[in-house]
Parts: sequence; structure tokens; C-alpha cells
Amino acid sequence: MNDIERLTITEDIRRVMARYVRYADGQRWEDLAGLFTTAGTFTPHKVDGSVWLQMSGRAGIAKALASTVASPADVYIHHLGSSEVEVTSANTATGIFNMDDRIFRAERGEGVAGDADFSTMEGYGHYHGEFVKIDGAWYIAKLIQTRLRLTFS
Repeated sequence: MNDIERLTITEDIRRVMARYVRYADGQRWEDLAGLFTTAGTFTPHKVDGSVWLQMSGRAGIAKALASTVASPADVYIHHLGSSEVEVTSANTATGIFNMDDRIFRAERGEGVAGDADFSTMEGYGHYHGEFVKIDGAWYIAKLIQTRLRLTFS
């Protein structure tokens, strides 16, 4: 694989993750889930390293994420910063992306997985992803979100 092919794959992976955060901000859960392979998994963790939620498959991911929304008036803000993409073959890659996210609830309410009552959530951490190219398009096969800090108010 030459440098241009490796850079093209790296940019393709970054675009998948850019769509991921844009779809999350727009509460477009079906579109977000469509970025995953049909058997893809998404596992966010708490700051202590324990699993917060385990989601599998497009339908499962979309349903689980939609269930975290207290109101369509809630505002989601996700940012990705630096990324480390490793191209492992013409059809596979891994990546680590630093991230921060915020949720501003229209009304104070119970949080994800019922473990916090909040009006504002702020989180910082990383996404660790495995990506695969299927029929010419890149998908997330596995995504793990780790947390460095998470605050609720």
C-alpha cells in the first residue's frame, strides 16, 4: 500500500467519525447506527472503567441511544480532536479519537442507564474504534468510549 492509499483511508475513517458526532448532535440515531456494520458494537464506559451500556447491531444501537433522550429539545454537542488512525490493511483500520461531549437537558431528568439526575452533562475521553471497508464504504465494526472525566449538574 502506498502513502496516498494510506492517507485516503485515514481521511475516510476521520469522515466516518465526523458523521458519527454530527448525527449524535442532531439526534439522528438511525443514521448514526447506519455507520456501524450490521453486527457492530458500541460500548461506552464510565470513568471508573466499568461498562455503562453495551449496544450491538444497528437496531440495538439506534434503540439504546434514542432511549437516552429525555426530550427532543435536549441539546447534544460532541467534539473530536486529535486522531490516531492505523491502517492495518486495504479493508481494515483502527483509530483512537479524543473527544468531549455535552448534553444540555430541556428539563432536569434521569441520565443514561438511570445513574444520574442532571440538567447538564460534560464528558471527556476517547473513542477507540475498529473499522472495516465493505462494498467500497467504511463502517465502524467496534467502538469503545472511555472516560477521563464525567460531570453532572
